Amino acid sequence: MNKAVYAGSFDPLTKGHLWMIEQGVKLFDELIVAVGINPDKKYTFTRSERLDMLKESTQHLPNLRVDSFDNQFLVNYARAQGAQYILRGIRTSSDYEYERNMRYINDDLVPSVNTIFLMPPREIAEVSSTMVKGMVGPEGWESILGKYVPEAVLELFKAKNLDR
Repeated sequence: MNKAVYAGSFDPLTKGHLWMIEQGVKLFDELIVAVGINPDKKYTFTRSERLDMLKESTQHLPNLRVDSFDNQFLVNYARAQGAQYILRGIRTSSDYEYERNMRYINDDLVPSVNTIFLMPPREIAEVSSTMVKGMVGPEGWESILGKYVPEAVLELFKAKNLDR
């Protein structure tokens, strides 16, 4: 069975992330979408909220499991899950440089886990969680944000009342 891990902070989940997840379930027998926890990072949403937004936004997808991990390298988490692949997205040249270096480091740590790269379509290639969070606040933000995040994420933003 071909199993892959697609990991990120998903703070918040974007339509770019969702595109990657939808491609991953087509490519692998099982895809684990894992929320990585970095204790040095300040998150807008809690781990539980991020897991919930992932579960709600991906419930229509087969062969998918949502999980989280902390205090370990992604490649070690992937190996512990029995995954042979890590799925990563590349939007920009800086993403490429970073991901290429991580791929080599991961290969040094666990050679049996390979990295697969996908490039999202142009219309969502520039969407990032940071960009999405920066849109919240100005008048009409809800209608703009809805173009970049799944409905469950938009509703969570509204419920948190994160207007500036």
